[in-house]
Amino acid sequence: MKKWGIVWIVLTLFLAGLVIAATNTVVEERVGEINTLDPDWNYDTSSGEAIWQIYENLLRYDGKKFIPMLSTNVPSLKDGTILDGGKTYIFHIRQGVYFHNGDILTPQDVVYSLERSLIFSRSGGPSWMLAEPLFPKINGSYVDSIEQWAVKLAGVKSYGDLFVAGTKTPKNDKCKQALIEAFKLISKAFEIKGNDVIIHLPHLYPPFLAAIDTVYGGSILDKKWAIEQGAWDGKADDWWKYHNPTREKDPLYAVTNGTGPFSLERWSKGREIVFKRFNKYWRGPAKVEYAIIKIVNEFTTRKLDLMRGNADIIDAPAQYLKQLEGIPNVKVLKGFPSLRVIAMYFIQTINSTGNPYIGSGKLDGNGIPPDFFANKDIRMAFEYLFPHKEYIKSIWYGQAITPNGGLPTILFGYNPNTPPTYHQDLTKAIEYFKKAFNGEVWKKGFKFTIVYNTGNDQGRVACEMIKTYARKINPKFKIEIKNELWSSFLSDLIAKRLPMYPVGWGGAVADPYYFAQPFFASTGTLGAFLGKAYTEWAKINMDPLVNESMKTLDPKKRAKCYTELNVKAFKNAIYLWLAQPLAYEILRSDLKGWTYNPTRPGEDFYELSK
Repeated sequence: MKKWGIVWIVLTLFLAGLVIAATNTVVEERVGEINTLDPDWNYDTSSGEAIWQIYENLLRYDGKKFIPMLSTNVPSLKDGTILDGGKTYIFHIRQGVYFHNGDILTPQDVVYSLERSLIFSRSGGPSWMLAEPLFPKINGSYVDSIEQWAVKLAGVKSYGDLFVAGTKTPKNDKCKQALIEAFKLISKAFEIKGNDVIIHLPHLYPPFLAAIDTVYGGSILDKKWAIEQGAWDGKADDWWKYHNPTREKDPLYAVTNGTGPFSLERWSKGREIVFKRFNKYWRGPAKVEYAIIKIVNEFTTRKLDLMRGNADIIDAPAQYLKQLEGIPNVKVLKGFPSLRVIAMYFIQTINSTGNPYIGSGKLDGNGIPPDFFANKDIRMAFEYLFPHKEYIKSIWYGQAITPNGGLPTILFGYNPNTPPTYHQDLTKAIEYFKKAFNGEVWKKGFKFTIVYNTGNDQGRVACEMIKTYARKINPKFKIEIKNELWSSFLSDLIAKRLPMYPVGWGGAVADPYYFAQPFFASTGTLGAFLGKAYTEWAKINMDPLVNESMKTLDPKKRAKCYTELNVKAFKNAIYLWLAQPLAYEILRSDLKGWTYNPTRPGEDFYELSK
């Protein structure tokens, strides 16, 4: 009897422990793997979600406005913390804030963190968002990396020319001094007065608050701790040794020390990451003690875990939402507009050298010429060819809308009526195809290949729809479809070999500039890939409006520029806009506190409780 009594007590305590663990733990199951825990390397939502729990910025966008975080104020003209016509920003640094290791936040930590982001500047990373406002322009253009100024100051052709081949050792004193002077261009932007950090911009940059708000590169580190881990030592005369590291050699790749509501308990790469409540958190401890993100690739497994209460939040493809909506104790919240726009790209000047995707390279029925999509009638024909409503219904299951331009609906500058969206009208499509190239397109037909990246199912379906309807209206219209792994796809995209392709653009920055500039500017990340015909046209028609939008802090004046950019893009059929996805959330009914924030990469476990 005593033996069974002891077993019963142990079992009771064990079950009680499970109840406590379930009550004090939030579990999310998702598919995206975490790549890094270093905010300055991070440029993906899976890593961003983890970093959001651990690190914090000076400010944070709450879905409607900027709110103070490690700064006690949001700088404004009204209270005198934005000066010099918008080029000086004063941040009052919050006092008594603890890092997870017990260190106290200082203004020096803030300056070190922002400077590190700029010198870190890994290839393809997020540091351009801080580089644009903080570096002086070169020949009137924003600078995206410290490399550009180092190259200019040294008078060499490329960044690699500054170093002994295969090393990070400067070739000579001139090269070393150029590297040091490049750093000084940003170091002089920062000033510390008492507990204030004052940032002096070399030029007006209206979305500056949005730039430092982003989880991609704007997080504040503990300077002393970071240096102890082997990160940049804060000096001007060796920063290049810490510039653009490989991911695994980044000393902060898998270790953390932030001021956020959770500290890192453990990270089992490819499996799960566990966060533990930080009880000295300046806003007060989180309501749950642990938060866990598990990587579970099978939807059926995620669904069963949600039903059983083993998971509180799960990822699910849109086509499975109806399966989930009727499950007891499960909520499906949907219809939240995202900061993402997906488009089909018309390359107006195609690189024809050894290009297998344009057939003969001529308008002879067996190919297309390199300037095929420079013809506005061709672009208009494809706009009316595409079944926009069918696409949203069949592949997005209604969880997306057809955009009327490059601006998401939640940003200022978006206008729901101007321009309207295109719709499928095969009569108009035929009319434009017959006008193109003086009737030669309709008479001879064409042949080319649309390419999408492997795994992009929404893109694949869009390609198939274009192929089907093109063949339907004219059997001489022959379109082939090919998929490529992302690395090959990106290589062909950069080389401008792809005549047409689907790609999405999005981010966690709440300002329309970060959509207008990439889509519409001649030097934009996306616009530049459309080819010379577009970039020459954009220099005259789009660049002045993009530039004008950056000359004022007045959101109404800026909005007018962005609206006009959208109208011009619509009237000239620059892109075939496919979708702006709608966000949704699947969670247990007993989970409380969830709110939607379009700039947040995933969950904010601090808000949640049971």
